Amino acid sequence: MRATSPLLLALLVLLLLPPPTKPRKAGQGRRLKLGRRLPRQDRVRGGGRQGRSGDSRRQVPECSEYSDSGDLFVDCQGRKLSSIPTALSWSRAPDHLLLARNHIRALRDGAFSGFEDLRSLDLQQNQISVLEEGAFLGLIRLTTLLLQHNRLGTLSEEALIPMPALRYLRLHDNPWSCRCILDSLVRTLQVPSNRNLGNHARCAEPVGLRGRKLRQVDPELLCPELEPPNAPPDPQGEEQRNSTYPLQPSPIRGKPDATTSCHTYLFPTPRLDCRSRDLVEVPADIPGDMVHMDLSQNSLRRLKARDFVEASCLRSLNLSHNNLKDIDTASLSGLLHLRELDLSNNSLHFFHYGVLEDLYFLSLLRLGGNPWVCDYSIHYLVYWLRLHPGVTHSGLLCHSPSELKGKSVEDYVHSYNRACSQTEYGQTDPELWNTSTELQGELEEVEPAHLRGPQKYHITRLN
Repeated sequence: MRATSPLLLALLVLLLLPPPTKPRKAGQGRRLKLGRRLPRQDRVRGGGRQGRSGDSRRQVPECSEYSDSGDLFVDCQGRKLSSIPTALSWSRAPDHLLLARNHIRALRDGAFSGFEDLRSLDLQQNQISVLEEGAFLGLIRLTTLLLQHNRLGTLSEEALIPMPALRYLRLHDNPWSCRCILDSLVRTLQVPSNRNLGNHARCAEPVGLRGRKLRQVDPELLCPELEPPNAPPDPQGEEQRNSTYPLQPSPIRGKPDATTSCHTYLFPTPRLDCRSRDLVEVPADIPGDMVHMDLSQNSLRRLKARDFVEASCLRSLNLSHNNLKDIDTASLSGLLHLRELDLSNNSLHFFHYGVLEDLYFLSLLRLGGNPWVCDYSIHYLVYWLRLHPGVTHSGLLCHSPSELKGKSVEDYVHSYNRACSQTEYGQTDPELWNTSTELQGELEEVEPAHLRGPQKYHITRLN
C-alpha cells in the first residue's frame, strides 16, 4: 500500500487539472463580442434584421423620423416592407405613420397594436387584398386613413368601428365588388355626416355597376332576392341576378378623375402626383386642399379655361415636359396663392394677354425649353414681368426668327421699343423706355378694347 500511494496521488492530481485548450485565433474574441451587441444596435438603428423566430413583426425598417409642430412623423415609404413594423422601433410613439409604396398584402387582426396614438395612417400604393375586421383595433385617435391604390375588393363596416374619430378615408382605385358583402360599407359611406369617407371609390363589378361611385349605388341593388336555404344550385341563377342590375352604361366622363388618375399624399403637405400618367388634359375634380400639383411628363397640349378653378390652395404647379402649345386666358384663374409655376420644356410660342393676371403672389416662373417667337405677340409676357419685379424667371430666350435665336427676349423687346421711338417720334432718350409710362402705354396698346376701362360715349340726337 505504501508503494502504490504516491502513484494514486499522481493520478488524482492529473484528474483535477483542467483540459488543454486550443489556441484562439486572432480576432475571434472580438467577433463574439460584436455578435452580442448586434441585436441592440438593430433596435436602435433599424437594421431591418429579423429575430431568430423569423416573425416578420420583428422586422425593423430603416425609416426616417422628423417632427413638425410637435408631431412625430415616421416615414417608411418605399422601403419594400411586406408587414407592419413594430411600434417599439422608434424614439416614441408616432403621430403619423407613412407606409405608402411598399409590398404589404394583408392587414391582420391587431396589425397596429402599440400605435394607439396614431392620428394619420398612409397605406396607399401597396398590394393589400385582405383586411381583417380587427386590423385597426385600438386606433381610437385616428382621423385620416389612406387605402387608395390597393387591391381591396371588399371591406366590412366592422373594420371601421374601432376608429370613432375617423374623418377622412380614401378608398379609390381598388377593385370593389359591389355585391351583397359590400352592403354595410356602402350604407356607411352614404351617411350624410360621412361626406369625406370614400368619396371617389367606384365599383369594378358586376358589369351593370362598373364605374358607379360607391356613394351613389342604391344599396338595394347589392343584395338581390336571395335563394332559399338548401336550394339546389340553379345554373341560370347568376344570369337572373345580373338581370337585376341596371344594364345601361355609367355616364361617360369627359375628363379623367384626378383622384383616380393621380397619387394623393397628405403629409407633410397635401400633394397630387400626376407625373407620367399619359394625360392629354388636366384631370377634373382636383381636391381643393392640394398645395402642390405635379403634372409633368404627360401629353398636355392645351390649358383650358377653368382647368384649375377648384385648386384654389395650390402653392406650386409643375407643367414641365409636356407638349403645351396654348394657354387660354382664363386657364390659371383662381390660383391666387400660387408661388411657383414651371412651364419649361413645352412648345409655347407666346402668352395670351391676361393669362398671368391672377397670379398675385407668384415668385418663381420657369420658362426654359420653349420655342419663344420674338415678335409683337411676346411683348405681353415681358411687360408683365417688368411690372412684377419680385418674380424670378429663367429660360426666356428667342427661338425664332433665326437672326434672333438665342437672344434674350427682354433685350429684343427693349431694342424693338427703342427702334420704334426713333422712327416714329425722332431721337428719344432710351432711358424713357424703362419707365412705368412705357409699360402702361404698351399694355394699353396690346390689351383688347373690350377689356379696357369704362368708356365715355357721345350721344347724338337724330331729329
